Amino acid sequence: MRATLMHGRHDVRVESVPDATIQEPTDALIRVTRACICGSDLWPYNGGPNYAGQRMGHEAIGMVEAVGSEVRTLKKGDLVIMPFASSDGTCVFCQEGLPTACKSVYFIGNDQGIDGAQAEALRVPQADGTLYPIPVGEDDALMPSLLTLSDVMATGHHAAVVARVAPSKTAAVVGDGAVGLCGVIAAKRLGAERIILLGRHPDRIALAREFGATDVVSERGEEAVARVMELTRGEGAHSVLECVGTGAATDTAIAIARPGGAVGRVGVPHYDTVPLAQPMFFKNVIVGGGPAPVRAYIADLLPDVLEGRIEPGRVFDRTTDLDGVAAGYKAMNDREAIKVMVRP
Repeated sequence: MRATLMHGRHDVRVESVPDATIQEPTDALIRVTRACICGSDLWPYNGGPNYAGQRMGHEAIGMVEAVGSEVRTLKKGDLVIMPFASSDGTCVFCQEGLPTACKSVYFIGNDQGIDGAQAEALRVPQADGTLYPIPVGEDDALMPSLLTLSDVMATGHHAAVVARVAPSKTAAVVGDGAVGLCGVIAAKRLGAERIILLGRHPDRIALAREFGATDVVSERGEEAVARVMELTRGEGAHSVLECVGTGAATDTAIAIARPGGAVGRVGVPHYDTVPLAQPMFFKNVIVGGGPAPVRAYIADLLPDVLEGRIEPGRVFDRTTDLDGVAAGYKAMNDREAIKVMVRP
């Protein structure tokens, strides 16, 4: 079979690898029907943490081809959403709705011996607690939006939940990537009256406005903070969704949160400590977040996708096969594409 491997800075290749197989009785084997490139994949692409031969991709929809002897809820022929983290579904944290803290969690396409989803097939451990069957065919028109439930839509939703987005309140979304755009959808879905997008790319801004953004701030740093304060009568936003992960974005997120507000951090951190500890303390700002518990959110978000109330799949603006994956990475890195879908 063929799979995507990262060998180093700007060196991503599609290579022949051994076929994926069932290894444990709780495994499922899926034929990948849709995958995608994530903004977080650009970190190793640009020389961040990686190791030679890392299998890439952690978002997928696939067709179950085989299951282990202990798998009870899935069968061959099921079409499933694969969240980016594998969880057993039974531990205390899974039962509390936090499968990314599962006592036996595995992050797909990471360095735990779990291969990546930008491939023709994939072994998924802990299949019963991880994979989510969906009642559609593999070429359904909703595939792009359904694919976002494996990560970016659920991650944007997580930011909104942690930031306590609520009706009649103001939400600010830091970042206009796919997660930030999905954060706009999430804030709108949860009833925010005003949604301020902090972004500067015209195509993304246009899409954000269609998703529900009421205001756009394209300045950065202190100028961005001043502009948000101007828009909010000097009070700041009740809820801030930090969807980038840099220290500068986190600085801005905490600075624009109103006293008593909340910041939901879902951008993979590119820093060691949370900035602005003093303002965070004296403003009584709640800061939380982390890897989105995607598997726990699918049941809530899926009906809105199936019934067309939200269309997060619009963040995909380029589609490729495996042969075009390297070009897809470059397009996203050069900001020529928001998010690239892969059809192996």
